[in-house]
Amino acid sequence: MRPIYIYDIPHKDHRKEASETVGDWHARGGEDHIEVSGMKDERYELLIAVHELVEKVLCDTAGITEQQVDEFDNNFKGVGEPGDDINAPYYHQHQIATIIERIVAVELNVNWEKYEKAIDSLFEATS
Repeated sequence: MRPIYIYDIPHKDHRKEASETVGDWHARGGEDHIEVSGMKDERYELLIAVHELVEKVLCDTAGITEQQVDEFDNNFKGVGEPGDDINAPYYHQHQIATIIERIVAVELNVNWEKYEKAIDSLFEATS
């Protein structure tokens, strides 16, 4: 199994410019990376990382490339997350990742509404 490096970064340092994101998976230098926005509650960072890991593995299995995901995300003009758009090439994988993220949130005793507000506040701080 190829290693996957997971770490937090300042929210403003994500590589995707056209789409707002708190989590990103990509290959760099022959290695797989998952970057999540640094947050005050480490459980939130873990939830984002779990989502990205599941989405990445499912995309890999389905033959959906990083380039396909990036192209869709960077051209997305809709409301909400690009992966929630039925036309996203990784729609199914994103939905499964969100379900698992929600299950883990329950087990970590994370209030989903507070979690979403914390994520939204990252975008408010950078706009």
